[in-house]
Amino acid sequence: MLRILRPMVSRVTAPLGRSLARIGLTPNIVTIIGAAGVVAGALYFYPRGELYAGSVVITVFVLFDMLDGAVARAKDSESAFGAFLDSSLDRIADAAILAGLLWWFIAGGDDPLLAGLTLFCLISGFMVSYIKARAEGLGVNCDVGVAERTERLIVILVSVALSEFGVPYVLAGGLWVLAGMSLLTILQRLLETRARLNEIDARDRADGQEDGAGTAGETAQGTVPDLLDDTDEGAEPAPGNQR
Repeated sequence: MLRILRPMVSRVTAPLGRSLARIGLTPNIVTIIGAAGVVAGALYFYPRGELYAGSVVITVFVLFDMLDGAVARAKDSESAFGAFLDSSLDRIADAAILAGLLWWFIAGGDDPLLAGLTLFCLISGFMVSYIKARAEGLGVNCDVGVAERTERLIVILVSVALSEFGVPYVLAGGLWVLAGMSLLTILQRLLETRARLNEIDARDRADGQEDGAGTAGETAQGTVPDLLDDTDEGAEPAPGNQR
């Protein structure tokens, strides 16, 4: 949903990426530092109930992680493995954020309902990413949905940070919104993938029928001449013509 902002973000991150490239950082190092910072911040601050501090630290490292692509373009070193590493560590970082929050709700927060809701958000977040990856593995694009990673991070980090300032129901409301957006995105991606795969199956069946019709036509055209040729070539002369 926020993909329309990517050109604007790229204009900001490009010079920062060139600066990091000049000091010798590689895209993979940027990815690892960003993910490690998010995991450490989430699992240290959130379980202790320091929700605002944790959200600030996580936000800083999330923004730093956004620079890996800019560094790769600056160094002209974009690679398939870099994209794979970035996506894999993003899943770990997202899980750490919700796991730290879940830990807080079970222990210091003492809120079983929000703990369960957080667990649902964690699982559904994995499903949002998995469905897209599985669809792309089957050869179709599934880049749809109202809650991609950026949207999910904004909702959870803002609601968690504001909750420490005493804003009523903001944390519970943010989790319910995140759960609803994640569920809707799962349904959108399932329907989109089904539609695209059905198109491919229908096209393959049509191509198969055309190939079968063409083969049958060629066989029918060659049947009569072949039979006549076989009859003439090996035939013995009639008895009356023998000398």
